[in-house]
Formats: sequence, structure tokens, C-alpha cells
Amino acid sequence: MTRRMWQRAMIGLARSHRMTCFMQQSRATSFLSRRFVAGGTPADAVDYAQNLLAEHGIRSSLFYLGEYVDDRGKVSENLRNKLDVATLLAGSGLDLHISVDPTQIGYQVDPALSYANAESIAARIRAGIGNRVGAHCLMFDMEDAAVVDPTIALHDHLHAQGYPVALTLQAYLRRTLDDLEAQVAQGARVRLVKGAFAADGTVAHRSQQAIKANFRKLIARMLSRRARDQGFYPIIATHDTDLHGFARTTAADHGWSPGEYEFEMLLGVRSDVARALAAQGERVRLYTPFGRDWWPYAVRRIGENRRNAILLARSLIA
Repeated sequence: MTRRMWQRAMIGLARSHRMTCFMQQSRATSFLSRRFVAGGTPADAVDYAQNLLAEHGIRSSLFYLGEYVDDRGKVSENLRNKLDVATLLAGSGLDLHISVDPTQIGYQVDPALSYANAESIAARIRAGIGNRVGAHCLMFDMEDAAVVDPTIALHDHLHAQGYPVALTLQAYLRRTLDDLEAQVAQGARVRLVKGAFAADGTVAHRSQQAIKANFRKLIARMLSRRARDQGFYPIIATHDTDLHGFARTTAADHGWSPGEYEFEMLLGVRSDVARALAAQGERVRLYTPFGRDWWPYAVRRIGENRRNAILLARSLIA
């Protein structure tokens, strides 16, 4: 099975309502949720983040599970959980990001609703920061290519108003270099990921070699002296140790010190690498989902690497 066929199969399982209900009700699959998800409630997620920081010196980016929502009731639920996390931050002492997809806070219902909801989350985060500049932020996740422009516009709108926000950009898209340059110019905070969506070759790099080459080019821009002078904050989100090494060398060559940039990885994926980076003095953050609807997220993580097929087989035959 080719990589693309494998990913499509996993996306099909992720989007199957019947499979989601079955898996989330089965005790046999609970190990998957424990591996990739930090509990069901905002309090669970914050507790997990506190333990992760205390035990390993690793920070968190919390994400309440659920995206591509076209139901106002679900939008309200998503908003409530993100606001609850933001409220818990005030007394936690954590350096925490709250991740959000525009489609989970109302973009598919009404774009104006996503603006209002994003601003309410950002305002709650800002209220909890006090004098700790840069301690927390609202991190806009990036979805498929059709939502890139609206997501950037939403981020830029809140950034211009002084809210603590950050933006995710994807290395697989050809446009990302231009998008990154615009964010560097405004001294923004950007998380660079590979990107997990399929797109036409006219807008996206298709081969893993091309994507990795573009990732390196983008890292070099993020860690340039110009970016540092602009007050830009780089977040390099990858599990690729070659890219980690390239980023660390580039940072040192251009006058960046550990703590002035960071690495981000996924909870449950290559935990040994994350801990090793943190032990070497790098600032490391884990993307840490929480919530009840864990199956679609977990199976997409499996879809990103066919070597994880054993996890899926174990859940299906247990």
C-alpha cells in the first residue's frame, strides 16, 4: 500500500461516525487514547501539562478535540472548553499555548462567529497573563489549503490588536515562504509544521524530499538575523532529528540562544527525542489534545506513519 493510499484509508476511518463510536466505547482501544490524548476535561489537560513541565521540563500546547464543525451546539461546546482552559491558566504558572482550528469555533457556520469566538479566547488568555509578557498564546492551527487565507486573516486581525496569538504555517505548501516573510515583518510568533493534508501539485510540494528541502529553507528564514531583529518567535514543529540538528546549528550561527525559539512535537510520538532535546537545554513543547472525541485524532496520527500499523491492528483485533 502506498503512503498516500494508507493516509486516505486512515482519514476514512477518522471520518467514519460508526467507527468513531465503536472505538471510543471499546475498552480494548483505550490504550490509544492514553497514548495520544491527555484526558477528557480542561482540568485533566492542565494537570497533565503541569506534570509534564515538572517531570521533564517540557511545555504544552493544549487542543480540545474536534474540527470541521458545522453545528452551533458543537461550536459552543468547543468554545466553552477552550475558555475553561484559558481560565485555569491564570493560577497555573504554566507557559501554555491553547491551539484552535477556525473551523471548530464557527468558521463553517459563519466566519464572523469564528472572529468573535477567537477574540473571546484571546481576551481570556490576555487577562490571565498579567505582567508575564509572552507567557501564553492562542495558537491558530492550520487546516487544509482552502482555509489558509481565512486563518491568516483571523490571526493578523487579532495580532494587530495586541492579543497574544500565534500562527501555524505548513512546509508542504509552495506559498508558505511568502506567508512566512509577512509574519517575520510583523514580528509574529509562528509554528512551522510539515502539513498533513493532500493538495494539488500546483500549490503543494508532493515528495517527501521536496517537503523536507522546503522545511529547511523555511527554518533558515525563521532563524535568520533579520527575523531575530524583528522580534519574531520561531516554533519548529517536527519529529525529524535531522531538522532539529539543522535548526540548532542555524540558530547558533545567527545569534539565537536556546529559549529564544522552541521545538514542538506531538504527545505520544517520539517521546524520547522530546525529552532528549529538553535535557540538552532546548525549549520543547508537546501538542497535547484532550476531550472525548479522541479516535479521529489518534487514527490520523497512525496514518502519518505506516510503522504505526501495529497500533491500529491491535485496536481492531483486541
